[in-house]
Amino acid sequence: MSQLLIVASKEFKDGFRNRWIIAITLIYAIFSLGLAYFGSAASGTVGFTSLETTIISLASLAVILIPLIALMLAYNTFVGEYEQGTMLLLLTYPISRTVLLLGKFLGQAVIMLVSAILGFGVAAMAIIINGEVDTTQALTAFSWFIVSASLLGWIFIALAYVISLSVKEKSQAAGLALVVWFFFVLVYDLGLLALLVVENGAISTQFLSSLLFFNPTDVFRLINYQVINASEYSGVLQLAQGNGNNLFSLLVVMSGWIIIPLAISSIIFKKREV
Repeated sequence: MSQLLIVASKEFKDGFRNRWIIAITLIYAIFSLGLAYFGSAASGTVGFTSLETTIISLASLAVILIPLIALMLAYNTFVGEYEQGTMLLLLTYPISRTVLLLGKFLGQAVIMLVSAILGFGVAAMAIIINGEVDTTQALTAFSWFIVSASLLGWIFIALAYVISLSVKEKSQAAGLALVVWFFFVLVYDLGLLALLVVENGAISTQFLSSLLFFNPTDVFRLINYQVINASEYSGVLQLAQGNGNNLFSLLVVMSGWIIIPLAISSIIFKKREV
C-alpha cells in the first residue's frame, strides 16, 4: 500500500506542477458558470433558469470536455516513459508493474476528482446563492454530477492507458486517443440513431437501450437524468426512458468501464518488454 501511495503522490505532484489541476478546474468553472447563466440566452433570457436545465446542459458539455481532458492527461503516461528511457529506471525499483500502473492511475484520478470538485463546485455555490432553487436538491444534484463526472474521467484515463501501453510512439498514442474520443463522443450515438432509422422499428427498443451501456458517455448522462428526474430525455437517450434503469446498475456499469480497461492495461504492461 505504501508503494502505491508513493507512486500516486508523485503522479499527483507532477500533475500539479504541470498546472493540470489549475487548467482543468478553470475550464470546468468557466464553462459551467457560462452554461448556468447564459445557457438560456437563445430564448431571450439571461440568468439561472432551472436546476434540470442546468444539469442537462452541463452533462451535454461534460461528455465532450471530460473524455478529451482525461485522454490528454493520460495518453502519454507510459509511452512517454518508454520513449524517454525512464521506464527502465522505474522498473529497477522493488515495485510490481501492477502497483506502478495502479499508483499512476490513482494519482491522475485524484487530479480529475479535485478539479471536478473545485470547478463544478464553484458553479453549484453560485447557483445556490443567486438562484431560486432548493439548497438540498441542488447540492444532491451537483454531488452526483461531480461523482459521475469523476467516474467518466477515470474511465477515459483507463482507456488512455490501454492506448499508451499498446503503441511505441507518443504521436501514435495521441492519434489513437483522438480516435477513441471521436468514437465515443460523436460516432457511437449517431450509429445507434442510424440503426434505429434504417431498421424502422424492426429492432426492439429494449435491445437498443442496452447498447447505450457500451458507451460510458451515455451512462454518465443517464445517471444525471435519473438524479434530477428529468421529464424528457434528449437524443438517443430517449431509448432508455422508462426502461427502469436504476442508479446502482448504472454505477456498476461505470465501474466496469474502469476495471476492465485497467485489467487489460495490466496484462499488456506485464507482457511488454522494456
